[in-house]
Amino acid sequence: MIDKNAGKKWPWIIGVSTVIVIGFAIGTIKVAISNPVEMSEYGMQSYHEYDDNVNNIINAKIEFDKKYTIAFLTPQITNQASVVAYEIKDKSGKAVDDANLSVVLTRPDTVKFDIALDKPVVENGVYTFKAIDLPKAGRWDIMARVTVGENQRYYNLKADTRNPSTFEF
Repeated sequence: MIDKNAGKKWPWIIGVSTVIVIGFAIGTIKVAISNPVEMSEYGMQSYHEYDDNVNNIINAKIEFDKKYTIAFLTPQITNQASVVAYEIKDKSGKAVDDANLSVVLTRPDTVKFDIALDKPVVENGVYTFKAIDLPKAGRWDIMARVTVGENQRYYNLKADTRNPSTFEF
């Protein structure tokens, strides 16, 4: 009544399972090689740098916000002729025209489409950059670094060219 062939199945099951696991490991490696991880540049710096200085960045933001306000004036980011504009004022409402403002538009999945904006036209606290054409439709991160004297702040936004109401602070 005992099956004499029962012991012959287990080596086959273990061998086939091992081959399947090795196959999945090879498949995972091939997918990882063909889809490399992009290094995050949140805060316009490497994530290692950002993590190392996160407390300083948060404290700098708090100090900046005590003295100044910043507003993103662009109503919508589109693929064609988007004009990026910010308004910077001190807490008394006086326009700040001497800030250093650098902006980068980037895709969340790759840095190869990054567009750096510099040399804005400044008028009464409004910093307006030249119109830009975005190379690809979809989601874009708008990262800005604002420096006024000794105070500095990062101002990051998320926008989508396909849906004007999709906007995140």
